[in-house]
Amino acid sequence: MDNYQEVTHVHEFDRAAGKKEVIRITVILSVITVIELGLGFWLISLESEFVRHLVKGAICIFMLAKAFYIVGYFMHLKHELRNMIMTIVVPLLLFVWFIIAFLADGSSYKNLKNTYDPYHKEQSQKKAEKPAHGSGEHEPEAKKKDAME
Repeated sequence: MDNYQEVTHVHEFDRAAGKKEVIRITVILSVITVIELGLGFWLISLESEFVRHLVKGAICIFMLAKAFYIVGYFMHLKHELRNMIMTIVVPLLLFVWFIIAFLADGSSYKNLKNTYDPYHKEQSQKKAEKPAHGSGEHEPEAKKKDAME
């Protein structure tokens, strides 16, 4: 009978500790969000491309940290089995990799299109001519009528 009481005592949930953990994680997420916002507003006024890329990288790192806390604590995966975490993290990483790969491929196609398609290069550099007022598609028909008379 004493063993049963000891086992049930171990499985009790400490609500005060759980509440403190949620408040702590909420404060951490709020601080990270304020830092991200500050970096974002600072990014607007930056002139140097190198520093802009560094700030964007820092914002991405803060975003990943927030995602870790949200998934770990509010989606309760911190206390789950490793296999359960891997079923979510690995597809997420593959999804991010697909996005990066498709963006790189599209950018490459856009940049190389003019190199390998001379017709497209010629057409993209040619300016469109505006027709004169009163002229248009019907002008060849008028010439045909004049020629017939």
